[in-house]
Order: sequence, then structure tokens, then C-alpha cells
Amino acid sequence: MGFRLTPQENSFYDLFATSAGFLVEGSRELTKILGTDPGEREEIASRMREIEHNADMATHEIIRRVNSSFITPFDREDIHGLAATLDDCMDLMDAAVDLIVLYRIGELPAGVSDQVEVLARMSELTADAMPRLRSMKDLAEYWIEINRLENQADQIYRRLLAELFNGNHLDAITVMKHKEVIEELEAAADAFEKVAHKVESIAVKES
Repeated sequence: MGFRLTPQENSFYDLFATSAGFLVEGSRELTKILGTDPGEREEIASRMREIEHNADMATHEIIRRVNSSFITPFDREDIHGLAATLDDCMDLMDAAVDLIVLYRIGELPAGVSDQVEVLARMSELTADAMPRLRSMKDLAEYWIEINRLENQADQIYRRLLAELFNGNHLDAITVMKHKEVIEELEAAADAFEKVAHKVESIAVKES
């Protein structure tokens, strides 16, 4: 007879769902900042920092539970890895928002909205997938779609860089500011794919 999960062990699933929920909240603030007047962006950045702080607290709680639990629902190293990659997604979206405000960027390249749209969809898919860790079922569509979206994000990223360096009339400093924001958003898309890879690895081990 296998072990029955205790309420404490079940709490890992709830914490992962909570952590992914903060990604959805963060992607909403990231979306909002694109259409907001530069003078009003600090308020959005403040909300983003609060979401990022709450996400950090969720990550710390997962690590605390791992360290204090005798039995965990799956491998401890995988729990650490999944918590860390979810946290990376939030940190990178937060960094993009912070740079937009700190650099006092006026108008962002039009294609940045395409990057953000992909990240918003990745956030939603990740949040939807976390509760399914309980059964390890019906997760393949999630990581396949995340991989497709990451490929799409790569294409958007390359196009944005090409447009940034070819034929525009921005000064060099503005180009570099835009490039840093674009790169943070690309890194966030990569981080979401790492979450999906980690979920796939866990599902294969547990199947």
C-alpha cells in the first residue's frame, strides 16, 4: 500500500498554484504598462513589486515546507527546481517593468506588445497546469503549447532586434534602453519554457 498524502504534503500543490497565480497577476500589470502614460507607470511598477514580493513569499514557503516535510509528493530536488523556475518568470517580468520606469522610456517599439501577449498566455497556461500536478495527467498539451509559444517569442525577439538596429532614427542610448527591455521579456519567455520542461520531467518520473 502506498503512502497517503497528508494535508501538509497536499499543500505543495496549493502553493505551486498560488505561485503561478502571481504570474498571471504580474503579466496583467506588464500588459497595462504598455498602454499607460509614462507619468502614471510608477503606480503600476509599485503594484508589480508587491506581486513580486508575494511571489517570493510563496517560493520561500515552498522551500520551507520541503525542508520540514518528511514525505513530499515528488522528488525534493524537483520541487526546489520548479519553485525556482516559477520565481524566475516573475523576477524577469518585474525587471522589465522596472526598466521601463527607471529608464523613463516614452514610446516602446510596437512589437513589444507581441512579446507581452505571448507572456500573458504563457502565464495563463502555467497557472492552469499547476493544479494538474496532483494527478500528473493531461499535462502534455501544456508543455507542447508552451514550447510553441516560446518559439513564437524567439521569432518576435529577433524581429524586434532587427527593427531596432536597422533603419530607425533613434539615438544610441534609446536603442540600448529598448534592447534591455526586449531582452528581459525574451528571458521571461525562456523561463516559462524551463517551467514547462521541469513539469514534463516530473510527470515522466512520476508516471
